[in-house]
Amino acid sequence: MTRATTVRAVLAAAVLLVSVFITLTMSPRLGLDLQGGTRMVLQAKDSATAKADRESTDRTLEVLRQRIDSLGVAEPTLTRSGEDRIIVELPDVQDPRQAADVIGRTAQLGFHAVQGPGTEGDDTKETLPDEQGGLLALGPVKLSGAGVKDATAQFDAQQGTGWSVSLDFHKDAGREWNRLTGDAACHPAGDERRRVAIVLDGKVISSPQVDPSIACEAGLPSGSTQITGSFSAEEAQDLALLIKGGALPVPVEIVEQRTVGPTLGAAAIDASARAALIGAAATALFIIVMYRLFGALAAAALAAYGVISYAALVALGVTLTLPGLAGFVLAIGMVVDANVLVFERAREEYADRGRGSLRTALTAGFRGAWSAVADSNVTTLIAAALLFFLGSGPVKGFGVTLAIGVLVSMFSALVIARALTEIAAGSRFVSDYRGVNGIARPGRVRTWLNKREPQLFRSPRRWLLTSTALVLVAVTGILVRGVDLGVEFTGGRLVEYSTSRPVDVETARDAISAAGFTDAEVTTAGERDISVRTGEMDNDGEHALRAALADEGGATEKVRDELIGPSLGDELRRNALIALAVAVFVQLAYLAARFRWTFAVSSVGALVHDVIILVGAFAWLGRPVDGIFLAALLTVIGYSVNDSVVVFDRVRELWARNRRTPVADVANRAVLQTIPRTVNTGMGALFILVALAVLGGDSLADFALALLIGICVGTYSSVMTAVPGALLLERSSKAPPPARKRAPRRGAGAGRERRDPADNGARV
Repeated sequence: MTRATTVRAVLAAAVLLVSVFITLTMSPRLGLDLQGGTRMVLQAKDSATAKADRESTDRTLEVLRQRIDSLGVAEPTLTRSGEDRIIVELPDVQDPRQAADVIGRTAQLGFHAVQGPGTEGDDTKETLPDEQGGLLALGPVKLSGAGVKDATAQFDAQQGTGWSVSLDFHKDAGREWNRLTGDAACHPAGDERRRVAIVLDGKVISSPQVDPSIACEAGLPSGSTQITGSFSAEEAQDLALLIKGGALPVPVEIVEQRTVGPTLGAAAIDASARAALIGAAATALFIIVMYRLFGALAAAALAAYGVISYAALVALGVTLTLPGLAGFVLAIGMVVDANVLVFERAREEYADRGRGSLRTALTAGFRGAWSAVADSNVTTLIAAALLFFLGSGPVKGFGVTLAIGVLVSMFSALVIARALTEIAAGSRFVSDYRGVNGIARPGRVRTWLNKREPQLFRSPRRWLLTSTALVLVAVTGILVRGVDLGVEFTGGRLVEYSTSRPVDVETARDAISAAGFTDAEVTTAGERDISVRTGEMDNDGEHALRAALADEGGATEKVRDELIGPSLGDELRRNALIALAVAVFVQLAYLAARFRWTFAVSSVGALVHDVIILVGAFAWLGRPVDGIFLAALLTVIGYSVNDSVVVFDRVRELWARNRRTPVADVANRAVLQTIPRTVNTGMGALFILVALAVLGGDSLADFALALLIGICVGTYSSVMTAVPGALLLERSSKAPPPARKRAPRRGAGAGRERRDPADNGARV
């Protein structure tokens, strides 16, 4: 065993042991659908400057969303109810009282000049007690919290001042702060008028004196300042997030707070878990059949991937929801991609180049697959980072889960799987018996393609016409049938009932689904309180809904009936679209820099093709486009780009070797060489998706259906849309063929392969 293999094996064992320890000692944060959480109903109130109407309530909801994100609560649900109420649902909240305190505060921040000592009963001036209880007469607000660009809690151990909140101002607000402190500095030291009062929600939280070293009208620097006081760590952090999140447009009052059960029953969760296990087992069995011993080692690496990814999600405090878990399980199927790339390249090295050593062929396979693995994962990481930094709510959570999955998948394939396969390749038994290792014999698909050599791109326009026809069919479905936006996008109706007999959430959901409300979201609060959230529903529909529940729960009384707004509001959707557009643009730039602009444009064109067809398919099928569909759509986008990158990486490699060969012939050969990888990777994902669609129940049917359509369409477009598009664009491109990579220099150990002891170096 070489030194590099030993290092990989030790690193893999260490990471796996830490992951197992985290898995056994830490509990995951579960979402509303799996565990339930805390539901609060907030009532918006009129203020002196704003009326609590629909517009101000929607603005208040967005500010609350920022506060909740700052609290560290992932995947919350915020919905406007009626004109002036907001329903907030928080999964896995450790301290509901702290959350309620932070959420409910108005956070009106103001900076005031102090006009002198205050007097009780003086109505001519605003008088407030300072931190020590003495009264201060305050002037008008000179600077509001809107001028604060950032706020962070800091601890100063050197000067012993304890916790404080550091504020950074916007440019104009910074100049106003300079003038405010400059005017205060014109008064003598110790004078109350040399103080500046910082007021939050009508309470002076800090009123420091301007330092004696500051000259009259000079003022403090305009960039930042600090709020000092006897703050605990928790108080300083809460104050920072309140200031950073901004003031509520209108004050809110918590009128109801209670614990709610999960939106999915235990039976649905168990069914989904069984489907995930069966799908993962089928994927592992498929890989073992295709690649024998090395396939079994890859399956072991996939199991390690599952443990490490789960541990990373738990350690980082990511909230796990059922769609997120389904995407996590799907990633186990898709991570097969890197292993399949390596094994197929190793087969080529072993057969096509006549390499006699199994270890040498395997090493060459890892080296040859590296660029495709790196480029496809880098493009996905770019998208994940931009979705996290530019998105919000579920889009931000998806970015975190996606980034963790990509990083751990690369570690699994390039460290764990490589260490296991290199150790096995050193065995004489594995090397001698070609039917055991799975590498020494070419696959059936590759053998058939080498024998037939079909010419796929004699007329690229035909494939593009086929793709255009599919897009037109999808667009027709969108225009004729329309897109059925779910309640998260459109809002709907929230009805709450109280039954005379206990009804569990699974029974209630089955009864409501049988009454025709298949897409309704059902939650319970206690044994007899049932909440139903659905789209547009008339009074006849509400009577049918109540009758269905009465059949299971006896006498059923309606206790609340309100129209609700979308939980994925305009700002959230706008941020998601901006994040997605920027991600696509950055991916385009990266692919153009790493490959050619023709390859980049055709890859993005194939991506758009996949998105339109998927939305159109759901329009024709009449299925709802909701938050779960959004997660599936983002997954399909990542899958589409990965597939295109793998194909174009092979095109670039072959074209660099044969610069005088027509690019159409090069592309045809590249596609034929990558089809075994495309088929095997797609099959690995399809096993899990079919299991989720058939066995996972109604809760995952649409998610699995969207991914099944998306992966099939993405596999097609990466070959039959992206490649023909690139060939047509190359006709107008004047760029020369890609240059061939130079072989690594020998010397100082750089690029030198360690020869297998069983290989005497002879070649024919």
